[in-house]
Formats: sequence, structure tokens, C-alpha cells
Amino acid sequence: MGETVLDYEAEAARYDETRGGVPRAAAAAAGVLRLLPPGTRTLVDVACGTGLVTARLARPGLAVYGADAAHAMLRTAAGRLPGRAVRADARALPLPDGSVDAVSAVWLLHLVPFADEIVAEAARVLRPGGVFVTTVDKDAAHDTGSDVDTLLRPHRAAPEAARDATGAVTAHAAAHGLAPGPATRFTGHGQGATPRGTAGKLRRGYYASWFHGTPATVDALAAALAALPDQDRPRPEPSYRLASFVKLPAAPGPVVPEGSASAR
Repeated sequence: MGETVLDYEAEAARYDETRGGVPRAAAAAAGVLRLLPPGTRTLVDVACGTGLVTARLARPGLAVYGADAAHAMLRTAAGRLPGRAVRADARALPLPDGSVDAVSAVWLLHLVPFADEIVAEAARVLRPGGVFVTTVDKDAAHDTGSDVDTLLRPHRAAPEAARDATGAVTAHAAAHGLAPGPATRFTGHGQGATPRGTAGKLRRGYYASWFHGTPATVDALAAALAALPDQDRPRPEPSYRLASFVKLPAAPGPVVPEGSASAR
């Protein structure tokens, strides 16, 4: 089964209501804020989507901006972030080098095959001492050990192979001058899986970042999910992990003795 990529232009109208809404967004924003160093004054939230999380990051003394590549997502975000939402690829932000104190990327790196480029761009726009905050191990967080997960687990990618695996993101960060900082967790409120809802999402390709199987596999899983009890009872909610990475100061250049040929 080839990889299915969601159409975020089409998803924008119902994106928030299908992904935990305000409670989940508020929990994510609180987690990001816990990892910002004192004195952080500017933050760019890349792939901000509808701006539901981004708008909840704003605090007195902290200017928050959102960037997203999808027109429809950005139209919604612009209403929540008036004058502070811009259409931009997370790999090419319209910002000078070393110009912001923080960059956040919530629920992004697991979706894309170019996570390294996003980390590199975050490192470019951060000032020394600035922080990049991102979710890691996102898909693994959804395996809460429920009966639904027991059926799905054989079809999940290995956690260490995920695009946003902690080890992989840490390696990308190190390659671009970012050192590991503190981490935290937050609850994915409203995201406890139900058998009926999971079957529907499988059929619509929602699990493209981790699902390995064929259309026949989807049919078999949907039938197995339909046989579970309590079709509409949510199972335990995921617990997401946020990691932070701090931009190191530039290494000093070699000291050239006064009077040497290379100093002239």
C-alpha cells in the first residue's frame, strides 16, 4: 500500500474537531511554554495549521507568529493570529539568520521525509541560546496498550524507524548546532481511540505515517475492530513527548598572532 498523504487544504474545515479541539491544543501549548527559557521574546510556530495551538502560546512579552504552507489552514490561523500568520514552507522561513528566540514544531516531523531540513531551518533562524521545541515519537504515543492497539500493533512501523524518533531528531539537531535541552509530556485530550472511529480513519488513510499494509489488510482490520466491544467508548488518551534543543554559540575562530602573515 503506497503512502497516503492527507490533503490539508480539504482537512482544514474539520481539522480541530477531529483532533481533540481546544483541550488538546491548550495542553500542547502549555507543554511548549514549559520548555521556553526565561526571557524568550519571539517564537515562530512552524506548520501552525489552524493556529489553535499557536494562539494559546501568546503571553505578555512573548510575540508569537505562525507559518504554514496550506492556504486553507492559514486562512483559519489568520483569524486567530491577526497579522502574525504567514504562508511559508517550514524549510524556507522568511526570516533572517539568528532572528528569533524560539521555534516550535508540534505534530510535524513524523509526517515528512525531510525532518532534517526543518531542523536545519530552525537552527538557522534561532539566535544563539534560542530553543527549538518539537514533538517526538508521536505515533508511539498512540499505542496505549488498549484492545484497539493490540490489533494495530503488528502493522505499526518500529518506533525507532519513525521520522520523529527521538534518536533521529537528536542526531539532526546535533548536525546543526543544537544541543539537547529539557523535555516534557502533555495529554492528547479527546484522542482516546474508539474501535469504530479507528476503522473509519484506517479507511481514510489517516495513519499514513505508521501504517504498513494493503487494502485487504485494512478490510481485515476494520472487520476485527468492528468485533470489539464498546464501539464508541474512547480508550486511554495518548501522552505526547516534547523535546527541546538549544542553539549553541558559534565556535570561535582561530586566534591569529599579531604580526603573522595571515593577519595582514
